[in-house]
Amino acid sequence: GRLGILIARHLKRLERVILGYLEVCDGPEEEARLGILETLQRTIEHAWPRMPCRLPVLLKALLKMIWDVHTDQGSTPEPVKAALLQGATECLILLDRCSEGQVKVLLEGVYSSCEENRVRECIRKVQENT
Repeated sequence: GRLGILIARHLKRLERVILGYLEVCDGPEEEARLGILETLQRTIEHAWPRMPCRLPVLLKALLKMIWDVHTDQGSTPEPVKAALLQGATECLILLDRCSEGQVKVLLEGVYSSCEENRVRECIRKVQENT
């Protein structure tokens, strides 16, 4: 519980850091982004009750990252892209669980208006997760 309390106290700052990192591609290996997705997963796990009110912001950032990774024509190798998408999907699944399915509802609109298979794939994983 102690970590949970610490995280809750620093959530605002942590969120800014996480959001900042999600936005920036940091080279082909994407170590910072992969690391921050890990951090976000731990944060959601520890600060469970605080998460639903942060849903819109986190959801937007994760979807934008998924989109950026998918459309990135740069030098990021395929396995790294896959790992990023996987990490972002895991975060969405955790957020969905702690918000009692709100993420699934919010993603429905995105899914129906999205043409991109890879992005749809990520959303489908969230929607199929129980």
